Amino acid sequence: MAREFSDQELVRRAKAEELSAQGIDPFGKKFVRTDTSTSIKEKAGESTKEELEEKAIKVKTAGRIMLMRIMGKASFFTIQDQNGRIQAFISKQGVGDDAYELFKSADIGDIVGVEGTIMRTKTGEVTVKVEVYTHIVKALRPLPEKFHGLTDVEERYRRRYVDLIMNESSKNVALTRPKIIRAIQKFLDDRGFVEVETSMLNSVLGGASAKPFITHHNTLNRDFYLRIATELPLKRLLVGGIERVYEIGRLFRNEGMSTRHNPEFTTVEAYQAYADLEDMYELCESLVRELAIKVTGGTKLSWGDVVIDVGKPFRRVAMVDLVKEKTGVDFRQVLSFEKAKAIAEKHEINVEKHWTGVGHILNAFFEEFCEEDLIQPTFVYGHPLEISPLAKKSEDPRYTERFELFVKTNELANAFTELNDPRDQYERFKAQLKARELGDEEASEMDEDFIEALEYGMPPAGGIGIGIDRLVMFLLNQTSVREVILFPTMRDNK
Repeated sequence: MAREFSDQELVRRAKAEELSAQGIDPFGKKFVRTDTSTSIKEKAGESTKEELEEKAIKVKTAGRIMLMRIMGKASFFTIQDQNGRIQAFISKQGVGDDAYELFKSADIGDIVGVEGTIMRTKTGEVTVKVEVYTHIVKALRPLPEKFHGLTDVEERYRRRYVDLIMNESSKNVALTRPKIIRAIQKFLDDRGFVEVETSMLNSVLGGASAKPFITHHNTLNRDFYLRIATELPLKRLLVGGIERVYEIGRLFRNEGMSTRHNPEFTTVEAYQAYADLEDMYELCESLVRELAIKVTGGTKLSWGDVVIDVGKPFRRVAMVDLVKEKTGVDFRQVLSFEKAKAIAEKHEINVEKHWTGVGHILNAFFEEFCEEDLIQPTFVYGHPLEISPLAKKSEDPRYTERFELFVKTNELANAFTELNDPRDQYERFKAQLKARELGDEEASEMDEDFIEALEYGMPPAGGIGIGIDRLVMFLLNQTSVREVILFPTMRDNK
């Protein structure tokens, strides 16, 4: 199919041909830089215009042309690199006729190299006085308009490469996210945890309640799931004697997309032998607080229209107490599924066909009536047994030793005292199989190998999973998960 080009694109392609005719590669070659936009400004420091002229500090840098002011025999232009922008001054006298004409033929978006000395303009702006000008790459497409940039949200996500050029905030998110992940690694490493990698292809569905992506392995002629959690392989490592273990990795869930959900996302899961839920409370709260200080310099963070305070101890509240507070229904006193269904009908809660216990309805009440009010950091604990197949039972066996951390209605973390009784775990898996038969597409399968691992003896343990994408959203004040994932999953661009 023949491609169609705009007038601007045709002009740029013609210029690329002209460069080739002059013996200049339109798409360049290696260019050795000695400086960045940041280092040039650092070298200039507080030196005056006269002091910089006397010092004649030599620099060599490169970047994308973002602004050009051509004024006869001398011009100013601004180039942008990963660190920021720096202005350059170029003149026919300084670089010669040929190089100056080469510069004048350039377009916004071209990548160029400059070599010269640092100067300061009359307005005090640090500038490179160009002595050598090098064409590096011809941009065949124009950048979006200067004053509008790339403002269409869908287009920003589809063409992230242009978004990073045009929007400083997007670049800041992209560069800060890996620093946050490094900080998480350091936090866990300093506590004696060992980072591991486990398989993304799973033959058994488990570790969470979610719909999977399914792929086929040709050699083995069998289907595999892209993992929905890293929990079960990491707990196998506890059995094997790796007593503090964690993994930062990508998970895949074949579910809806929203400002909070992307089908592939990143989590950190950590497991600590000889620990329990109380240790996970401390680990989670300490990690969030430490990251907040490292990233923002304080413990009060803006997230959208609210200020979140992570400096204070996080609130702890039982799920049943929240539901009672919001609806007046005390599920501790609801002892039969039939009674729970009647209460659900009264409150217009739809009872799913695969729900089999009071706990399912308690959880539905919590999601419907309570989540939206959880703004400041809140640990919600005491999840029902029916929705927690991998967590240890509480003293009241209807509930489990589990918490979820909510901040501004977003679930950021999920933690258990881990179930290590293989007999109980086997029965929980059987209950999951029954739920699948009743139509629960998110229920786990029977993982006999995991049961066998537990039968060798897994030490008592605490475990936690934290969604890194949502955590980055919080720390960087972003309201959509797509802002913190470089290339989020998108619908077809029709």
